[in-house]
Amino acid sequence: MSAQLNQDSLDLLFGQARSFSAFQPLPVADDLLRRAWDQAVMGPTSVNCLPARIIFVRSAEAKARLKPALAPGNVDKTMAAPVTAIIGHDMAFFEALPRLFPHADARSWFVGNDALIDSTASRNGTLQGGYFLLALRAIGLDCGPMSGFDNAKVDAEFFTGTTIRSNFLINIGYGDPAGLYPRGPRLGFDEACKIL
Repeated sequence: MSAQLNQDSLDLLFGQARSFSAFQPLPVADDLLRRAWDQAVMGPTSVNCLPARIIFVRSAEAKARLKPALAPGNVDKTMAAPVTAIIGHDMAFFEALPRLFPHADARSWFVGNDALIDSTASRNGTLQGGYFLLALRAIGLDCGPMSGFDNAKVDAEFFTGTTIRSNFLINIGYGDPAGLYPRGPRLGFDEACKIL
């Protein structure tokens, strides 16, 4: 049987973890962002395709570029967050498959198949974004994942001239519990799951 995380570790990732809208005015070190990536990139993706790409928006100049793309309800919390990660996915991920998945000619499966490229990049990039969020929590950072922004504006501002598309945002820092709502209810196993 595989080793299991203890309850304290599970609480850090899930049970006691919260989605924060307010953060303490404390900086987030570059090393922590690198550590989180180094853990998250180990999560599984289809044929090890690893399409996720992240831009960390920290400086006042970068935040000013992001601000016009945000929904009104996301402006203040994003401008106040120490870091905002733009989680994107590279639509040309398959070009790296000869190196990332040398066991087969996986690149040829994608070339010219736009529907497969799109679904694979989106699905696996989203998975990697979720892994990254859990990795941030695992190293002691708090997160506020969100949509509520104009993807086309973000892509034009941050990804012009690339094959990367934005997916979602994560505000990152040390959460301020004063900004939390009471925890929302969750669906029970029997409401959401079936064993056939």
